[in-house]
Amino acid sequence: MSRSHRPLASVVAAAAAALLCSAAPSAASPLPDTACTAPAGPYQRPMEKHLGLPVDGRQSDADCRAIRAFQTERSRPHPDGFADLGTYRAMLVVEATPNPNAAGTCPVESGRVTCVDMDRQLLWVQKGKKVVFGPVPIRTGRDAQETRPGRHLIYWRDRDHVSTLYDNAPMPYSQFFDGGQALHGHPGDLYDGGGSAGCVNLTVDDAAKLWDLLALDDVVYVWGVKPGTAG
Repeated sequence: MSRSHRPLASVVAAAAAALLCSAAPSAASPLPDTACTAPAGPYQRPMEKHLGLPVDGRQSDADCRAIRAFQTERSRPHPDGFADLGTYRAMLVVEATPNPNAAGTCPVESGRVTCVDMDRQLLWVQKGKKVVFGPVPIRTGRDAQETRPGRHLIYWRDRDHVSTLYDNAPMPYSQFFDGGQALHGHPGDLYDGGGSAGCVNLTVDDAAKLWDLLALDDVVYVWGVKPGTAG
């Protein structure tokens, strides 16, 4: 059969394939980009240093895009290039991850120790020298309601606790270690306000994982001073 007498079905199939091929974008074509216009944030300099950028505290297009890429990688809720507190705390987690206890401040014991570093607002769990959870960001007590430092033991756990002091505020995965102070999930923004009322707040997801790991009589060791408080 000659080319001019091909069956109609084959002609239609060839035309459809050609249309699909012509409509598909080239693999080498760049993806559309959006402008990065966020101003310099309060943690501009620490983020510039962490990302290997010129440390001048001034937002450039390159700075904005690098910070935005970091926020996206760390799943920050609003990746716009603005160096806010949440972005800074995510950076502290990254920097601490290789060895959060490099300074040796948290005691090394044979059992589990939950380390609460108020200076950096970080929490991790170690057993001996091995880190078995974290580090993760936290929020400790605000000025005049600081989380109490020292060595404590978990004495009560309540998965679905609600506060009897603060308008029935939810405190999921509560693990109490000193009076009314507990490790627990915070359903809202971990970085809103000046701090907790003394508890150690975690994201709900992190608090759930911590709940599954810890048990009664586990050690909680707290030290340092939350930035912005008198200690």
